[in-house]
Amino acid sequence: MITTLVHRDGQTGRVDVVDPAWVAPGAREFVWVDVQLPDPGARTLLQDVFRVHELALEDALSEIHHPKIELYDSHLYLILHGIQAGAEGRGFVTHDIDFFLGERFLLTVHTAPSRSLAQEQATCLRNHQALGEGPVGLMHRIIDAMVDHYRPEVDALEERLDALEDLVFEQPRTHPVREILGLKQDVSALRRVALPQRDALGRLARREFAIIPDAIAYRFRDVYDHLVQLTDEAIFLQDRVTGLLDAYLSSQSNRMNQVMKVLTVIATIFMPLTVLTGLYGMNVPLPQFPGGPTAQFWWVMGMVVAIAGSMLVVFRRKDWL
Repeated sequence: MITTLVHRDGQTGRVDVVDPAWVAPGAREFVWVDVQLPDPGARTLLQDVFRVHELALEDALSEIHHPKIELYDSHLYLILHGIQAGAEGRGFVTHDIDFFLGERFLLTVHTAPSRSLAQEQATCLRNHQALGEGPVGLMHRIIDAMVDHYRPEVDALEERLDALEDLVFEQPRTHPVREILGLKQDVSALRRVALPQRDALGRLARREFAIIPDAIAYRFRDVYDHLVQLTDEAIFLQDRVTGLLDAYLSSQSNRMNQVMKVLTVIATIFMPLTVLTGLYGMNVPLPQFPGGPTAQFWWVMGMVVAIAGSMLVVFRRKDWL
């Protein structure tokens, strides 16, 4: 699906077809074309109308890529990742948005619906100055919205981590390994996307490209600061998840050691008792205790109790129990 907005004569409206004259040198219009793949006319539009470089074209039409930024002769190419909650409210998914920024146009290409793009499309149609500020200002607004959408997902990850920490330390008999590993995977995915995305926005904020005016570069610096904060939180969350997993495995190991200690004590106590009962269970003449045949059983049971009690006292004094 291709959505085209054009700003001319102080008005912004939706059109069905892109006029190549709108993106030619000397044009007075500002154009925003949003392409949601797959679309049969996407390649022709990018290649013939906007003259997108062939390397950038292949990247935009292929599978997901990590965030990056490249400067070509007629446009600036930028890949960033949007974020949205996963199925059933668990975790999140990211999808890349390719930006092609020219003097008079902004071209966005993506494969999944984007809240940020839909929000800015509505804003442009409602406020004609949104696109009238130019493609650079519009790209800043979209990226700012994308970064803002990261905050609820990061907060949700932190809430999940707090709940798992309470579960591990307050209910040690539970087994939340699957939940911990799932959270660890989500945090790692967030960090894997946020770090290169931060570097790309940093280049926009440092005014490396002539197509980015100083006034807009300062706005990108503010967005960059927000993304740096989110990246630092992602790194901190990853450290917390790793520590939580280590603590859980350590607690399980300690519980196993306690169980093995108890079983070892029981086995150790029964070893001499087994020898004693086995000895007096043999069909051979053995020394008799006083009291006649009836009293022999009680003598053996008394020896069993005495041996077991003595061993328990020794284990307690050595702090083995």
